[in-house]
Amino acid sequence: MPALTGRPDAPRSTYAEVLRTPGAWKFYLAAAPARIGIAMTGLGIVWLVHGATGSYAAAGSVTGGFAVAEALAGPQVARLIDRFGQTRMLPVTLLAHGVAVALLIGLTLSGAPLPALVVAGVLAGGSLPQIGAQTAARWSLALRDTPLLSAAFALEALGVGIAFMVGPLLVGVVSSAASPVAGSVAATSLLLAGGLLLAVQRGTAPPPRRPEHRERPKPLLHKRFAGLVGTNIGVGLFFGSMQVSVTAFAVSRGTPGLAGPLYSITSLVSLVAGLVYGARRWRTAPETQFVLAFVWLTLSCLPLIAAQGPLIAAFALALPGLAIAPFQTLSAVLTEASVDSAVLTQAFTWLNSGAAAGIALGSAFAGWVVDGHSSQYGFVVSLGAALTATLLALAVKFTDR
Repeated sequence: MPALTGRPDAPRSTYAEVLRTPGAWKFYLAAAPARIGIAMTGLGIVWLVHGATGSYAAAGSVTGGFAVAEALAGPQVARLIDRFGQTRMLPVTLLAHGVAVALLIGLTLSGAPLPALVVAGVLAGGSLPQIGAQTAARWSLALRDTPLLSAAFALEALGVGIAFMVGPLLVGVVSSAASPVAGSVAATSLLLAGGLLLAVQRGTAPPPRRPEHRERPKPLLHKRFAGLVGTNIGVGLFFGSMQVSVTAFAVSRGTPGLAGPLYSITSLVSLVAGLVYGARRWRTAPETQFVLAFVWLTLSCLPLIAAQGPLIAAFALALPGLAIAPFQTLSAVLTEASVDSAVLTQAFTWLNSGAAAGIALGSAFAGWVVDGHSSQYGFVVSLGAALTATLLALAVKFTDR
C-alpha cells in the first residue's frame, strides 16, 4: 500500500498549493456539477426506462447500450478534442449529448419499441463528454514536471469519488420524489451547466494540435500504456464483480437492505485514503507504489472470501478502499509521464473506457458464477481480477516509456 511505503517530505498544505495554480480552482469547481451529472446519468436512465416500461430488463438493455457506446466512442471523441481543442469541441459534444438524452426521454414517454430506446441510449453514451479526462489534461498542462501534479490528480480523484457518492443518491431522490423523467433531466442539466462553465475557462485549456505542426506524436498504444489500460480493466473487473458479490452476500444472509451500505464502505474509505495520500509527497518511485497498491488490493480480497457475517464483511470491505484512490492517482501520474501531451485527453479517456468495460464484464461473469455457486465464489472472481491487475502493474514497472 503506497501510504505505508514512502516518507512525506511536504506539508499538508499541498492541496492549497495546487489550487493556487492560476485558474485551477475555477476549472476544478466549474467541472463539479458536470461530474455529479455524469454520476447520475446511468442510474437516471434506469429510472426513466423502468418507470415507463415496468421492465428492469429493458432498462438494463438501454443502460448497457449507453455504457458500451461510452466505452467505444469516448476515445474517438477525445481524439477530436486533442485535435481541435476543448473550447471548440466541448460545446459540440454537450449539444449532441443533450439532444440524445432529449430523444431518449421523448421516445420513452411515447412508448417507442425497445430497439429505438437502445439506439437513443447508444447515442447518449457515445456523446457523453469525458469531463474527467479534460480536467486531468488541464492539470497536466498547468503542473507538468512539478511535484504538485500527483496531488492535483489526487484532488481530481477525490472530486470524482464525491460525485459518484452524491450523484446516485441525488438521482434516486429526484426520481422517486418527482418523477423518473426528472432524474434524467436533472442529470443532463448539471452536466450541461458544468460542461459549459468548463468550456469558457479558455486560459487553462490545452492548446489544440494544429495541422501545421509537422512533428508527429509518439504512438499512443505502446506497451507501457497498454499495461496501464490493462490495469484499469482489471480494476473495472474487480468493481463489477464486487457489486454483484456484495449484493448476493447481503441477500443470502437475509439482509438485502445492507447491500448498499456495505458496498459504500469501500468508497468511503477510498475517499479518506485518497485525501491523505494526495496531501503528501512520497519518495518511493510511482511505479513501485503502483505495484504495492495492487498487492494490497489482492491481499484485501482474502478476508472477503472467508467472511460469513455482515460485521466481518464490513471490515473486510474497508480494506480494498485503502488502495483504490492511490491507484487512481498513480494511474494518472504514470499515464501523463508515458504519452505525448498531444494525445493526453485520449489517453485518460482510454483509462476510463477500460474501467467501464471491465465493470461490465466483471458484473456479467460474477453474476454467472454466483448463480452457480455462492457469493463467496464471486469474491474469488474479485481476487482473480486484482491478481491479474497486479501482474500487469509489474509489467508497467519494468517496461520502458
